[in-house]
This record gives sequence, C-alpha cells and structure tokens, in this order.
Amino acid sequence: MSRLILARRIHCIPLGILFVLVPLLGNVHAAEPPPPTHTGQDGATMALIPEGSFDMGVPKAARDGGVDERPNHEVVMDAFYMDIYEVTNGRYLSFVTEVGHRVPQHPTDASRGLWKGNMMPESVTNLPVINVDWFDAKAYCQWAGKRLPTEAEWEKAAKGDNDWRFAWGDIEPTKEHANFNQVAWRGESTLVEVGIYEKGKSPYGIYDVAGNVWEWVSDWYQVDYYSHSPTHNPQGPETGKHKTLRSSGWQGETPQMRVFTRIKSSPTDRNNSTGFRCAQDVPAPATP
Repeated sequence: MSRLILARRIHCIPLGILFVLVPLLGNVHAAEPPPPTHTGQDGATMALIPEGSFDMGVPKAARDGGVDERPNHEVVMDAFYMDIYEVTNGRYLSFVTEVGHRVPQHPTDASRGLWKGNMMPESVTNLPVINVDWFDAKAYCQWAGKRLPTEAEWEKAAKGDNDWRFAWGDIEPTKEHANFNQVAWRGESTLVEVGIYEKGKSPYGIYDVAGNVWEWVSDWYQVDYYSHSPTHNPQGPETGKHKTLRSSGWQGETPQMRVFTRIKSSPTDRNNSTGFRCAQDVPAPATP
C-alpha cells in the first residue's frame, strides 16, 4: 500500500485512532538483503551470487570455442548461493556415514581412487571427492539441503558479469591459477586441497572453477542448447542422454581451462577426475 493512499485514509480517521496508527506506520521497512555468505547444512561456506545478467558462452571477441559453446548470449539470473569450494572427501564422509550411501570408488580400478575400501585416509580429507556419478552428487546436495547448480548458475558464479575467457580474466593459466596439465594419475598427490589458488578464484570468491576436478551440474547436455535457451534462469533441456560437466580436471590443458568449456558425460560415469559442488536458492525474506 503506497504512502499516498495511506495519507488519504488517515485524513478521514478520527483523531484518537490516528494516534494509534502513526507509530505502526513507522515500523514498515524494506526486507533485509541476503547476507554475502551462508553456511549450508553440511557446514560448507557458500557465497551469494547476486541477481543480474551476464554474457554466457564464448566471449564476443574470442575466436576459439566449440560449436556447443556458441552463440554468446545474454542470460538473466536470480540471486543464489554457491559453494565456495568443491565438495571434499571429509564432507562426503559425513554424508556416507549418516545415510549409508555408497563410498566414492572407481568402478573398475581401485588404484584410481582416494579411499581404501570403506575407509577414508585422513590425508585426503580436504581434497575434492572423486569417483562420484551425477546421481551421487545429486543425493549429497539433497542431503545437505541444497541442489546441483544449473549450467548457467555455474558459469555466472565462475566469471561474474565479465565477458572474458578465464575465471580471473584473459590471462592464460599458470601453476599459480590452478591444478592442471598433468599427464598421468599419481594417486592422491595428483589433486590439491580445495581453496589454495588465490589467483584462480572467481570474482565472487569461488575457488577451483578451473582444474583439479570436473564438476557435475544439473543440466542435460544438448549441443545446440545455447541457440534457443530461455533468457531468464535457463534450466537446460528437459530430457537427454548425457549430463553436462563444467570446470576442467587435473589433466586438462590450457584450452579446457576456459570458463565457458562444457563437455558431456553419462550420468552414471564415475572417474578419478570428476567431482561437484552445490548451489542453493536464496531463502525468501521474512514478512516484516
């Protein structure tokens, strides 16, 4: 109700009632903005990604990029929260212990994992969890009161409203930006603890959006989806055969480190270079 309408009505109200209404009017205030950080039910810190538009896909000035990463298109997003770090083995252990979910193991080669059977070595606590398929990732996020991010949410969280090639700008990655360009799996020493690359974090403080592990997102993969995706909060195709992966893994070369890189994977695939992080809707403001 606008102030003008209130004023007209008050003009007709007896004086005794007016003295009661005036103090009440002073209590009307705008809803509090959401806090810049938020702690999820799993104890992980999340960063607020504000509402607004950004350019998704291959930057307008770039000459590289795949067909499935074009065209560059404007997307408008509502605000949401994103995990600052990739989900770690330590947090995944809490999930496995509480609900009895299967442990993260490579389906065919135990040497390509970090856990020893049903046990998690303490040394891998802060390394990103691997050998989880899309359904494992979804189940964890639901347990934590969260969800997998959409592909559009992931890209906005990774680069903000900047139309550039990498999460940190247009400078090509170095060993100070990310864990990448490794030739072969060397056990737990292949990965690094989450959150150590200050130069590689996104404008919103999201770490490891390039290198270390690929990350599951909620969307089905479709090669030409960008040519007809909705402008506001795109959710991806309704159906599909493959799910989409973003970021890049420890073996990724420089071209894969680009923030707009996307690849497809079977949702049941478990391997030693894929993990995930979670997102969450901003809670509706309390009614004043």
